[in-house]
Amino acid sequence: MNRKQIYRLLLFTGILYLAAASANAQIIKGEIIAGFNLSQLDGDEVYGYKKAGLQLGLGAMIPISEKWDISLETLYNEKGANEKAQYPMQADSTTGAYRVKLNYLDVPLLLHFTDKEFITVGTGFSWGRLIKAEEFEHGKQTNTTAQNGVYNLNDFNVLLDLRMRLHKQFKINFRYQYSISKIREREFITSQGNIWSRKQYNNMLTLRLVYVFNEERSQQNLRNP
Repeated sequence: MNRKQIYRLLLFTGILYLAAASANAQIIKGEIIAGFNLSQLDGDEVYGYKKAGLQLGLGAMIPISEKWDISLETLYNEKGANEKAQYPMQADSTTGAYRVKLNYLDVPLLLHFTDKEFITVGTGFSWGRLIKAEEFEHGKQTNTTAQNGVYNLNDFNVLLDLRMRLHKQFKINFRYQYSISKIREREFITSQGNIWSRKQYNNMLTLRLVYVFNEERSQQNLRNP
């Protein structure tokens, strides 16, 4: 996906949000989202949520009752994996260091339940499009890119979401997401020459700050249709 395609996707999503808000401005709740990810790749022989990255985006929540909402978001997500050198004094430069950067445009769709206007739980699915990929093994960059077929361009995830009101229109948000289809299948070779393959999946924890606007008007509209 090149820059023109990315801009078109963002523009198209923005138009959808604006159209929804214009059509029913009294109930649509908008969101501005900023946070950071801790991620890993299951199946890459590296363990732990050691890859930090940004998450930025916009969202719209459509109430279906006083306690239930459906949300649609467009997010820029930085995922991947990271492992520091395990054998820095190795003579043949096989230090064990590994790092991969996978940047996505994600579009999550979730169903939310809110209790007492304070805590909200949600679940749903997302589709992600890989826009950039970089991989480093033993401190050296490989030829991996988003375009050469090493990683699947599409990433489908299941999500669990928990948010709490922090102050007025600001909410603190914890999110977990996991790929439900492989993003890569890779062969590994041991020092004895044994070969095995593993499927890889994105595995990510996110802490976000969400600013919600039009929330009070939305609640008033539901109570007084």
